[in-house]
Amino acid sequence: MSADVAVAGVRRPGRFVQAIARNRLSWFGILLLGAIVLMAILAPVLAPHDPFEQDLVARLDAPSAEHWLGTDSYGRDVLSRLIYGARISLAVSFAAVAIAMLVGTAIGVVSGYVGGLLDQIVMSVLDVMLAFPTLLMGLMIAAMLGPSLQNLVIAIAVTEVAPFARVARAPTITLKRRDFIEASRSYGAGPLRIMVRHILPNMLSDVVVVSSLWLASAIRTEASLSFIGLGAPPPAPSWGSMIRDGFENILDAWWLAVFPSLAILATVLALNLLGDALRDATDPRAAGSR
Repeated sequence: MSADVAVAGVRRPGRFVQAIARNRLSWFGILLLGAIVLMAILAPVLAPHDPFEQDLVARLDAPSAEHWLGTDSYGRDVLSRLIYGARISLAVSFAAVAIAMLVGTAIGVVSGYVGGLLDQIVMSVLDVMLAFPTLLMGLMIAAMLGPSLQNLVIAIAVTEVAPFARVARAPTITLKRRDFIEASRSYGAGPLRIMVRHILPNMLSDVVVVSSLWLASAIRTEASLSFIGLGAPPPAPSWGSMIRDGFENILDAWWLAVFPSLAILATVLALNLLGDALRDATDPRAAGSR
């Protein structure tokens, strides 16, 4: 039984390093994402100004030596707000994906293992959820709950539960028929123990790959909801709300919308490159094709 488990679920740690070595862009994605996360952590040290400090005399100043990325309509330093905005965007996205991964994976594993009527009901509900565009569903939930960081996390998490559940269900159906699962049942292991100790570790790598890709989607959804006023309440800086402020002054101050957009672009690019590396590390077919 132990040999079967090893073959089915244990990934060699060196495979991830080998996948990155074959895909040079993965290094760029990892370094870029690391720099963005480090910028968010060290925001109080890196920000040259108070992100909430207003200076109406210097409102809508173009990028200069004093304000590297200019100022907004309230005279606040754009660079400082961009750095602090990374905290909100990343924290909301990581929290939402973590919740969606835990809930969706649990639903998918239970549904796939139990099967029968329960599986049919769960899949029907998930199909209905997947029928809605991610942004539209997030908009409806956020509008019902109201604008706040907690509600924003919940709204994004709900939109991403269904993909995680479907990803977890498919390998569960395959794994529950394997010999080592039958052996566990013969030794008296209950359904909960089998799902937690045997099935979950064998399909966790697939869930991790999906989580890296859906992080990019969460970043975009958070920015979109903040853009229409359903994100962090002002004056808290977030990339989406900064783009909205820039959109209102696009003819007079182009930098207000451009720099937050570039920050979102860089983050999504880094997450997609990291997802490609994780996919290559966990998919032998992808690794062999390079």
